[in-house]
Amino acid sequence: MPTKPLDPKAIVEIDGYLEPDVPNIVKRYDLFRQWKDTIDEHEGGYDNFTKGYLKFGLNVGSNGEVVYREWAPNAREANLIGDFNEWNRSSHPMKKNDFGVWEITIAPTSVGQCAIPHDSKIKISMVTPSGQRIERLPTWIKRVTQDLSVSPVYDARFWNPPESQKYKFKNTRPPKPKDAKIYEAHVGISTSESRVGTYKEFTQNILPRIQKLGYNIIQMMAVMEHAYYASFGYQVTNFFAASSRYGSPEDLKELIDTAHGMGITVLLDIVHSHACKNVLDGLNEFDGTDHLYFHEGARGRHELWDSRLFNYGSHEVLRFLMSNLRFWIEEYQFDGFRFDGVTSMMYKHHGIGTGFSGGYHEYFGDAADLEAIVYLMLANDAMHTLYPSVITIAEDVSGMPLLCIPTDKGGVGFDYRLSMAVPDMWIKLLKHKSDGEWELGNIVHTLTNRRHGEKSIAYCESHDQALVGDKTIAFWLMDKEMYTHMSDLTEMTPIISRGLALHKMIRLLTHSLGGEGYLNFEGNEFGHPEWLDFPRAGNNNSFHYARRQWNVVDDPLLRYRYLNEFDAAMNHLEGQKGWLSAPQAYVSLKHEVDKILVYERAGVLFIFNFHPTNSFTDYRVGIETAGEYTVVLTTDEPRFGGFDNAKTGGKYFTTPMEWNGRKNFLQVYIPSRTALVLALVN
Repeated sequence: MPTKPLDPKAIVEIDGYLEPDVPNIVKRYDLFRQWKDTIDEHEGGYDNFTKGYLKFGLNVGSNGEVVYREWAPNAREANLIGDFNEWNRSSHPMKKNDFGVWEITIAPTSVGQCAIPHDSKIKISMVTPSGQRIERLPTWIKRVTQDLSVSPVYDARFWNPPESQKYKFKNTRPPKPKDAKIYEAHVGISTSESRVGTYKEFTQNILPRIQKLGYNIIQMMAVMEHAYYASFGYQVTNFFAASSRYGSPEDLKELIDTAHGMGITVLLDIVHSHACKNVLDGLNEFDGTDHLYFHEGARGRHELWDSRLFNYGSHEVLRFLMSNLRFWIEEYQFDGFRFDGVTSMMYKHHGIGTGFSGGYHEYFGDAADLEAIVYLMLANDAMHTLYPSVITIAEDVSGMPLLCIPTDKGGVGFDYRLSMAVPDMWIKLLKHKSDGEWELGNIVHTLTNRRHGEKSIAYCESHDQALVGDKTIAFWLMDKEMYTHMSDLTEMTPIISRGLALHKMIRLLTHSLGGEGYLNFEGNEFGHPEWLDFPRAGNNNSFHYARRQWNVVDDPLLRYRYLNEFDAAMNHLEGQKGWLSAPQAYVSLKHEVDKILVYERAGVLFIFNFHPTNSFTDYRVGIETAGEYTVVLTTDEPRFGGFDNAKTGGKYFTTPMEWNGRKNFLQVYIPSRTALVLALVN
């Protein structure tokens, strides 16, 4: 049945300012509708179309035969070569169909075993129309490995372990969290040692930490195979291969299954915005042409990332990318995706040299890349149709309206967007303003300035703010004293005291006011002392900064543990009170002189005193719901490195008199650089 046209009225109901752009939004939706109907008519719908990985690449039948298919329309000749046939370029010729797809079936051995040994090397050898012989890694290959002692180029491996060695999933997926508390993690840096960490180590050592901290989602970075470790996983060479530098595919499956057993949802950082330009172990010039998976010429190249850009208007490229999403969900049991580089995808200028003022002409004019936007619509629509519990998050700096609105209402279909302006705000404040110059009005505006009806993930700092050349928030606050005064055996200096206090306050404020989800980058929960820098030529290939120093948070004498304890308390309290899934907070007070900020969310009262020196006795704050309140969390508790001037517990009774727009008020003692969280006594 054809997809229904979009009702223009539905767009204006979401946002009246979109009225002038309704024709552009309808045009975009009509392109999406055409693609969806084409997929339904010619491919059997999303379910069949997104199973490309079962048709293409190397697939093993129940009888042990191997079928290999590869789309390479420009090739004049193709042969499967590998260890199994001693790299003979003529013994296993492939046949091409009318759609440019090459195919070969390799019968099992006489005893019914697969003729290609498990984990053996394999390639496709092709001859171009000019007579040039080229050899490539299969594009749908599920495992590639690197032997740096021989060559930096990756080898394709035929991954077909015996049944006894295949990981069997034991746990069901957790229900979709209504309160997204995301722990952004990178397996390779998750060890304190100067080397690449493994999936096994992450499963054993890091998953328990994440569970204890109260995060319910892990966002895994750099899993898709990338030839260059220092690219942080963003120069993908092999889209269906889990990075072998951390272990085997079975190890990754065990990690995800173990997380599910802990009730933790696992997202993949998916990179469909661009691809590595490597030829020998990537997609670039796969069949000898410049334009198989990518746009030809300048349109197919990202000048800043030095990478290739997909042709989202190609039927086979859509099959490849949408099947890639399905593969990670089916094969590895991922629960969703954080889409990297969405801004680069949605605009022809890729966001390069462009500032977004918020004017709607910037989103729906000639700069919009409709092919890429329609791909994102198809990807979101397909995954949410096939997997209703899937979660998709967009990394977009532009503020594109309708990004997190369902596709049938004219949106792009994401569940969440990252609030990328929030970490920028915190860094600018810490870098350029003294404490007394912080404007609470501007802070609140940045934290609450999000599109109505679209969910956002707030964060103080992600991996972007931890990279070499930048500083973590903890380092901005405490700098060199982190090396000399983070032990309880040393004096609590003014810098360390301020740093610990503001680190907790910044996190709590962002967590409770900033969005419908919260994200933290691995290690920053305890104020990781150093930036992140992968081994590369510029640092003599050192691993010193490509690790997480768990030793400092595990040391009972060091003050890092205070920040870690507070992070856990904050997450667990949210789990009880549910403010992330509640409507946006009501801010009743932004006092720029007293530096007091007060708001309510999910029936919980938050009070912040950002004043560097002044504490206030019997400070009157408004509250909507009458009753008896108690302090359920304060940043000043000794277990969080505080001074115990503001204590948990106590009884605070409301007075029925309007105050700051609320029906009641209560009075509290609020020390300098302290936050209080109050809740009704049950």
